[in-house]
Amino acid sequence: MTLKTIKSAAFAAMLISVFMFSCGSRKNKKTQYTKKAETEVSNPQAPVVVQKDTPKKEAKPPLVATSAEMAPPVKVVKEESLVVDLPVIPREFRAAWVATVANINWPSKRNLTTEQQKQEAVALLDMLKENNFNAVIFQARPSADAMYNSQFEPWSYFLTGEIGKRPEPYYDPLEFWVQEAHKRGLELHVWLNPYRAHHSNGGVVTSESMVKRTPDNVVRLRNGMYWFDPADQRTQDHAAKVVNDIVKRYDIDGVHFDDYFYPYASYNGGADFPDDKTWNVYKRNGGSLSRADWRRDNVNRFIKRVYEEIKVEKNFVKFGLSPFGIWKPGYPSGVTGSSQYDELYADAKLWLNEGWIDYFTPQLYWPIEPQRQSFTALLKWWQSENRYNRHLWPGLNTVEVRAADKTKEIVNQVAASREIVPNSPGAVHWSIAGLTKNPAMLPALKNGPYKEKALIPKSPWLNANPLLRPTLLLTNQKNTVFAKWLQKQPDQVMHWVVYTRYGEVWTTDILDASVTSLELPKQKDGKTLYDVAVRAIDRLGNESEYIAKSVQHN
Repeated sequence: MTLKTIKSAAFAAMLISVFMFSCGSRKNKKTQYTKKAETEVSNPQAPVVVQKDTPKKEAKPPLVATSAEMAPPVKVVKEESLVVDLPVIPREFRAAWVATVANINWPSKRNLTTEQQKQEAVALLDMLKENNFNAVIFQARPSADAMYNSQFEPWSYFLTGEIGKRPEPYYDPLEFWVQEAHKRGLELHVWLNPYRAHHSNGGVVTSESMVKRTPDNVVRLRNGMYWFDPADQRTQDHAAKVVNDIVKRYDIDGVHFDDYFYPYASYNGGADFPDDKTWNVYKRNGGSLSRADWRRDNVNRFIKRVYEEIKVEKNFVKFGLSPFGIWKPGYPSGVTGSSQYDELYADAKLWLNEGWIDYFTPQLYWPIEPQRQSFTALLKWWQSENRYNRHLWPGLNTVEVRAADKTKEIVNQVAASREIVPNSPGAVHWSIAGLTKNPAMLPALKNGPYKEKALIPKSPWLNANPLLRPTLLLTNQKNTVFAKWLQKQPDQVMHWVVYTRYGEVWTTDILDASVTSLELPKQKDGKTLYDVAVRAIDRLGNESEYIAKSVQHN
C-alpha cells in the first residue's frame, strides 16, 4: 500500500465518521421535538394550524450536515382553548312596526325623492339599533300593492303618489330595507295585508289597481275601501303567490300578517260582508257549515297553507300573526270588547293552538288596569293557549295607550311581558311613531328594560344546521390585546358574541356579523383582562360552541 493510498483511506474513514455523527445527532433532536405539538404561525391574523404528534419517515440525509440542520428547532408555544363558565346571553324580541299605508310612518310623504326615502329609512333603522332594538316589521304590501318590484301587483300609491309608478331614480325599497336592517344586526319581517285590495286613502282606482285587474273576487265596502273575498279560491291563490314570491326573492327573516281578515263591520256601515256569490256557490255544492263557520274555515285554511308553504321554501323564515287582542268577550273572565272570532271571522286561538305560526303578537293595546281589558290578564290567557310554546310577543300601543303616563305604562308592560312569558320574552311597538314622536319614550326604554343588547329568542322547532366553532387568535400588544376570530360558514353568521373577563367578572358584547376583530384594553376600570371567548350566532338565534383563550401577560 502506498502512502497516497493510506491517506485516501484515512480521509474516507473520517467522512464516514462525520456522516454517522450527523445522522445520529439529527435523529435524536427530531425525536425530542415531535413529542410536542407543533404550531405553525405564518400570519398573526390567520387560523392556527395544529399538526398532531405522529411519527414521520426520515428523509435520506445528505452526506454532510448543514449548519441550519444542526441548529436547535424554533420554540413555538401552543395556544390552548379554555373550558370556562360563560354568562347566559340576554334574549328578547324588540321590534317596531313601520307602516307605509297612508304614509303613516314611511315614507313620510308620497313625493319624496329616492334619496330622501333612503335617508328616512336609514334614520329609522339607526334609531332602532342605537336603542338596542333587534327587529323591524316593515309593511311591504299595504293594500294589494307593492313597496318592492313585483310581477304580480302594482307599485304602491303611497310610495310615488301614483299606482303602478316605480321610484325614479330606480331602486327596490324592500331590498334596501332588508340590506340596511341586516347591516345593523336587525331582523326584517315583511308585513303584508292579505285581503285589503284598495285603501280609502290610496288615491283614485286606476286600471293598474288590483280592483280593476281582478274585479270578480273584489267587493266594495261602504267606507270606500275594496276587499278581496276570502272565500274565493282566486283570492287565496293570489295572496299565497305574493307571499311565496317575496320569501323566495328577498333575504327576509319573517312574514307578518296583521288583524285584518274579514273587515271590521264598521267598514261596511254595520252591514254584513257582501259575499253572497261565493256563499251561494258553497251551498249549491253541498256545503254544510254555517255561514260564520264557513268564513272562519276560509281563513283557517289560508293561514295553514301560508305557514306550510313558507317552510317548504325557506324553513328559517318565521311566520308571525298580529290579531286583534281579544278572541271573544269573556276570555278570560271579565274581559269585554269586540270579538275577532265573530266579527273578523278570525279564529286566532286555533292558529296558536295548532302551532300554525312561529310567533304570535296579539294587539294588546290596553293598559294593565282596569281588568275589563287588562293587558296582563289577556296576555296570561293567550299564554295558557300556547300549547306548542311558540313565541308570544304582544303588540304594545306605544303611540296612544290610554294611561296618564304613557311612557311609564309601556315600560311596565315590557316588564310584565317578561314575567308572564319568561322563556321567550319580547314585544312589538305600535308603531315606530311612538318612539320618534314621544321624546320621553326612547330614553325610558334605553335606560330601563332595553339597557343591554339582546339576541332574539331561539326557535327550537325550526331545524337548522349546527354552526361550527370559530377560531380565535389573540395578539399581545403593549397596552391592548388584538382579538381576531374566523368561522368557516360566514354566510350563516348573523351575530358574534364576545365575552371578556376582567378580574373575576365576565362581560358580554353582541356584535354584527361584519365585525370580526376587537382591540381590547389590558386594563379596564382598574381590572386586568384575563380571558376572551367568542361564539357565532345564526339567523335563528342558535349558538355555536364557544372558543376561549387566556391572555398572556409578560
